[in-house]
Amino acid sequence: MSEIKTASNKGSMLKSSWPIFFSLPVLSWALYDFANTIFSSNMITIFFPFYLEEAIGSSERMDQIASTFLSYANAAAGMFLVLFSPLFGVEIDRTGKKKTYIIRFTAVTVLCTVLMGIFGSVKLPGSLLGLPASLGIVVILFILAKFFYSSSLIFYDAMITDVSNAKSLPIISGFGVAVGYVGTLAGLTVYPFIGGENFHLAFIPTAILFAVFTLPLLFFTKDQPIHNQEQKKHFMSGYKEIFETFNDLKRYRPAFLFMIAYFFINDALATAIAMMAIYAKTIVGFSNSQFILLYLVSTIASIGGSFLFGFITKAQGAKRAVMAVGFILIAALLIAVAATEQWMFWMAGSLFGISLGAVWVTSRTLIVELTPEEKRGQFFGLFAFSGKVSSVVGPFIYGTITLLLADYGDLASRAALASLMVMAAAGLVIHNRIPYTRPSLLD
Repeated sequence: MSEIKTASNKGSMLKSSWPIFFSLPVLSWALYDFANTIFSSNMITIFFPFYLEEAIGSSERMDQIASTFLSYANAAAGMFLVLFSPLFGVEIDRTGKKKTYIIRFTAVTVLCTVLMGIFGSVKLPGSLLGLPASLGIVVILFILAKFFYSSSLIFYDAMITDVSNAKSLPIISGFGVAVGYVGTLAGLTVYPFIGGENFHLAFIPTAILFAVFTLPLLFFTKDQPIHNQEQKKHFMSGYKEIFETFNDLKRYRPAFLFMIAYFFINDALATAIAMMAIYAKTIVGFSNSQFILLYLVSTIASIGGSFLFGFITKAQGAKRAVMAVGFILIAALLIAVAATEQWMFWMAGSLFGISLGAVWVTSRTLIVELTPEEKRGQFFGLFAFSGKVSSVVGPFIYGTITLLLADYGDLASRAALASLMVMAAAGLVIHNRIPYTRPSLLD
């Protein structure tokens, strides 16, 4: 009888949630996830890597140099984010301004992306970064665009408290993620209009789509005033807080070990996803349209992975669930490294998608289980910071390997991808050492 009542309550809660989704502030907030996913999928995962491979990869050796530039560009953007993200967190606490910074950072991202399209269409004399001048400018603009895009997400994530309350927050958060996945599909609508190899033509339409779907957030949301201003934080105190939280975390050995394990696992996964396009094209021989179809399949696998591992986490416990994600990631990397046929990379891409969808579902649960409630916000912030640092280390190592082994052609990229297996395996070894007692009640 109680089970029937519980099911009925869940059904009525879901039914009552629909009006929340379509309130203007919530829908406008969620549409920004739609908008920034268009930028992320088009610029970071697909068309900028395609553009670099087209512009640089004239031979097997130059294919590896293209991978190096892509890796280093991602690492540079990540480094800027590591340096500035603690300041952004303090700025949110000091001023309560989130929408203001989202709009500013989005405007800079859109401008840089438009300029990428312009400079990608011209040939300037001279050189920059060891590249033709116009190409060097495009790479610098990409670094800036990715940095400001990633920075806007810090304020966007914090803004959820302005459009929700404690009861509706999980539902609205999930709604934003779902709308974001739809943005992946919307971004690919530019592909039929860019021609066979002119990938820079995707940059300006992507910028326009990003700007257009940001407009609802501009017009229909507002920052909530901060109520507790008794002790305003100094702008530079973010670095001090990171250091203090890190020292505090060391007193909680299970959480400390998981942060290290998460660093390695997230490092391997994020780098693999960032390099997937150029690897699929230059090493496995995917055409542009084949990779885009693979990306769609991986996205669907991500959705399925997030749902599936929600149940696995509940049934087996968060520690085992994270371990399973790590093994799936290693299997995906192993198949990708050894891939000589396209069907092998289809399998690897699907497994990457499952890992990507599952890693945050499982790790978020384990963070909650391993940290004290009164310090949970601090520890979530430190784990997010750890993820930002890993976004620098992985691409830097990958790019350095492809640079050093460029004369060996495809072997360079395979060795670089194999290095990610080492990182993921190191993460699992550390993860296995975490003292863990599964909570008796998981629902």
